[in-house]
Amino acid sequence: MPIPLSTPFVLPIQTQAIDAQGQCDCDCDCACTGGLAYANSEAITPAQENGKWVMPGKFAGPRLAQVSLPGERWLALSPLAPSGALMNAPAARLLESFAAPRTWRSAADELTGFDAEASLQAARQMAGCGLLTPQEGAPAGQQAQPQTLSAWLHLTDRCNLRCSYCYLPHQPRDMSLETGQAALRATFAAAQAHGYQNVKVKYAGGEPLLRAEQLFDLQRYAAELAEQKQIALQGVVLSNGVSLTPAMVGALQTLNLRLAISLDGLGATHDRQRAFPDGRGSAAKALGAIEMALDHGLTPELSITVSSGSASGLPQLMDWVLERSLPFTLNFYRENDLSTGQAGLSLDERAIIEGMLAAYRVIEERLPRRSLLGSLTDRANLSAPHSRTCGVGQNYLVFDPQGQLARCQMQLGQTFPLAAPDPLAAVQAERRGVQNLPASSKKGCDDCQWQAWCSGGCPLATYRVRQRYDAPSPHCNIYQTLLPAALRLEGLRLLRKYDA
Repeated sequence: MPIPLSTPFVLPIQTQAIDAQGQCDCDCDCACTGGLAYANSEAITPAQENGKWVMPGKFAGPRLAQVSLPGERWLALSPLAPSGALMNAPAARLLESFAAPRTWRSAADELTGFDAEASLQAARQMAGCGLLTPQEGAPAGQQAQPQTLSAWLHLTDRCNLRCSYCYLPHQPRDMSLETGQAALRATFAAAQAHGYQNVKVKYAGGEPLLRAEQLFDLQRYAAELAEQKQIALQGVVLSNGVSLTPAMVGALQTLNLRLAISLDGLGATHDRQRAFPDGRGSAAKALGAIEMALDHGLTPELSITVSSGSASGLPQLMDWVLERSLPFTLNFYRENDLSTGQAGLSLDERAIIEGMLAAYRVIEERLPRRSLLGSLTDRANLSAPHSRTCGVGQNYLVFDPQGQLARCQMQLGQTFPLAAPDPLAAVQAERRGVQNLPASSKKGCDDCQWQAWCSGGCPLATYRVRQRYDAPSPHCNIYQTLLPAALRLEGLRLLRKYDA
């Protein structure tokens, strides 16, 4: 369906991040987990329809994100909902006319040279997908309640690798089955108490597949709790892949567990960051695990950690990943006390930007079928607007191997006892550790065009450099360079789909 150029044309799109199985995996506080749900055009009341509307952010709040595309087309994302629209030039002119509040009819009548009714319909579609908001500033929808409670279960501190950026001390600590079951009971009790409809359990380590049988037992137990409480369950295993076996793949499939494998590059690029204790590289093992999983019908999701040392290898890695149609996320290295002595990890601005943009060029040559809005810009997730970078301190539980609670998986040295039956209330009330502030309270983020998608970056990374949480990320220039480039890739992907 080629996009016409002769009349205002708006093609609404949904941007919510989904993985290969159709599940959101963003861990932010966006619409899927409790952000602002914007009503569609059918839900707009007659009073709103006849009132004045304006582009979001023209007077207060976050602004639209827009990027130009070939053939005088534009892609715009709403800061109010996981939605946006592809537009042609007449529609873009119509949208710009709402820089000041006005009615749909007045804007349609004044768009000279085009049918007024078509322009009126385009304005309605813009309002329906959040590109316009009523003059009084109240969106044409209702505040959504959180849907998903995420819980990290660190099954062990032990690992068969010694990755250069790891934040764990690799102590011989394992989570007992009883401790894991208690953590799951507390998680589902908290989900029920707070009205969550979904629980996402992330089985982590160390290397969680070193405790594979216990992991599978815990997933069976979680499924029983989910059925008892009528709460949907998602489960994902965060692994380095080197100990994966065909039997494990079969168990993952039987238990409906997703598999995320860390892969930072091909060959030496991966090996520099992810080696065995004796110094041998692990790339061959990780790549073999991915191919073996694919051969057995399981599509793993790739977690790619980008550092200054690995950025130059991203183009080659992207080519390999896209050839296999693998879902992936690009995540920036997070400096921590156990990795500060490692040379080549810190995010050199020039190296990261050059490596990421080179990877984007590879993606442009072989645009995938799935959206990449939630994959390309670290924690600055373009798939849905969110006021906080992640769910830490909001809808997020982390359990260490002893069953102690933490606010963030990177702060397992700052734990406190499990407060059954409502650990979430304890996490939300805890004032030690990372403070996950909304972007609107961060000086420098409050008037940024990308506020609704970046949210100021990882709060821990910000505090480590700025010594405060109410400040933008030290990698702000990286984000501001990459976000429009990533949005352009999504626009090109959509154009290829709809121009076909």
